[in-house]
Amino acid sequence: MIEQTVDIETKDGKTTTFITHPERGGPFPVVIFYMDAPAIREELRDMARRLGTSGYYVMLPNMYYRAGVMELGPINPDPESPERKRMFELMHSLNIPLVMEDTRGLLAYAETQKAANTRIIGTVGYCMSGRYAVNAATHFPDRVKAAASVYGTHLATDQSDSPHLAAQKSKAELYFACAETDIYAPAEIIEQVKAGMKGSNNEVEIYPGTHHGFAFPKRPVYDRDAAERHWERLLALYRRNLV
Repeated sequence: MIEQTVDIETKDGKTTTFITHPERGGPFPVVIFYMDAPAIREELRDMARRLGTSGYYVMLPNMYYRAGVMELGPINPDPESPERKRMFELMHSLNIPLVMEDTRGLLAYAETQKAANTRIIGTVGYCMSGRYAVNAATHFPDRVKAAASVYGTHLATDQSDSPHLAAQKSKAELYFACAETDIYAPAEIIEQVKAGMKGSNNEVEIYPGTHHGFAFPKRPVYDRDAAERHWERLLALYRRNLV
């Protein structure tokens, strides 16, 4: 496997991006891996590596570069802790237009790389980034063929770019993996997403007995069986579409 960390030019500066892909057999379909709120860490790099070994050119960008932040370190679970307040401040500094501009920069860089096939793209976003992964499919409809939201937030809003409306705007196959218990995506929100996906080949799946964050090995809510199921679903999604 090839690994590198590069600073990629965007409209607002440079985002430090972890890239991994197989050593042989390219060019590979590009997968953009949008981080969750606690920011870049080795846990996410390991997940990117797992994706890369399946035959993809995986890009994991630092989405907090505008604030000069790369890694946050351990997050105190106390909602009143300074670390947690800082995380939410950073998370709320992002929005769909900003992240789509960053995605444009990531793809422009990938187009210069022999190992990357930017005509075939997949996306995945966890937590705050589920909506970004889905919006990449609507903003780059000719290239993004598959998008996955894993316990995503803000999935059904009153905005025109709400993820629950994405089936009308993209030909990509969309997959929503949802925790059964999730204060950031309660049952009524998931029902709106299901209604928005009705009549399409997209899937909204609830993982029984799980909580928000179940796919991350370092979280107390980690559920090994559910995490492995999410990997099976994600890789099958990409096998069907990134060809």
